[in-house]
Amino acid sequence: MAKDTQINHPMEELLKKNKISTFKKGQFIKAKIISLSKKGVMFDVGGKSPAVLGNLELSQIGSYLPYLKIGYELRVKVITEESRLGYPVVSLQKFFEKGKWEILEEKKKNEEEIEVVCGEFGKGGVFVDFMGIRGVIPKIQLIEPYFSNPEKLENQKIKVKILEADQEKNRLVVSQKAAALKISQKQLKKKFDEITEGKIYKAKVLGASEFGIFCEVEGVEGLIHISEISWEKVDDPTSYIKPGDTISVVVVEKNPEDLKLNLSLKRITPDPWEKIEEKYPKDSEIEGEVVRKERYGYFVKLEPGVEGLIHISKLKGDEKIKIGEKIKVFIERINKKSRRMSLVLPQKEKPLMYR
Repeated sequence: MAKDTQINHPMEELLKKNKISTFKKGQFIKAKIISLSKKGVMFDVGGKSPAVLGNLELSQIGSYLPYLKIGYELRVKVITEESRLGYPVVSLQKFFEKGKWEILEEKKKNEEEIEVVCGEFGKGGVFVDFMGIRGVIPKIQLIEPYFSNPEKLENQKIKVKILEADQEKNRLVVSQKAAALKISQKQLKKKFDEITEGKIYKAKVLGASEFGIFCEVEGVEGLIHISEISWEKVDDPTSYIKPGDTISVVVVEKNPEDLKLNLSLKRITPDPWEKIEEKYPKDSEIEGEVVRKERYGYFVKLEPGVEGLIHISKLKGDEKIKIGEKIKVFIERINKKSRRMSLVLPQKEKPLMYR
């Protein structure tokens, strides 16, 4: 007796080998790009036919094309299970919201360049746009002639490298210098790690702004904040240096997040307030220069970094004190912790008790 034999239809065999994925409207599924252009994007979604990107979102795809490739896998949302043409229609909205940050993270990891559009120059640097994400190029990360004139970058498209990309903080920081000079973040990290806090280094001056002096130490960028330039009050950092100068600085702090250094110029020299009470004993007379007038009195400079106040309550009102004048004063009181010194003028007449 002949054995029963089961004959499978060729289509059934094909279906067994290629199981058709089923999905529903609103479902998120994995999709692989199989065709990519401004005219259309097609995805392999494991179904009997490829899926296509909806027309509304297709108008946005142009700015993303340089960062997408055939073979990329993305999460897409099913908009229509089957259109009139028989294709499923999917959405990349999640990618548009989050995918650009994934692109930035990948580009940062691989130290690849991106193109940004520059906007206005503000206090933090030159603002830039990358696919709708607002970022910044800190002034220290610009190359000449833009370091001296950052306003010239407005509306320009330039290549940059990513220093920081944090979606949670909505923070993007990029560098024109790293792209132009082909600076490797791995090499920079190695140089940064070799620098020691508290040590004195030679620094090359890159430039200055209203809040400090930009320097480079052993190939690592740093800032001498205006408060760290001198022990005396500094109004204009540019008056202390010029670009290209080599100066000695102390590394005050290392910032591992952005591989930057906080530097000090004034800490090369001793703090004049360290032994202030020994140098200026109470009731001693000393000569100083009147440097400025405030509503509450006159400030007198005794030496660079040391100023005292003649409070308005210590004045009769008929004194003729001029800015720049050298005058004699008495040390009334010193507060070393708050770096304050109270001064009084010498009495022209003896107090009543001495008459």
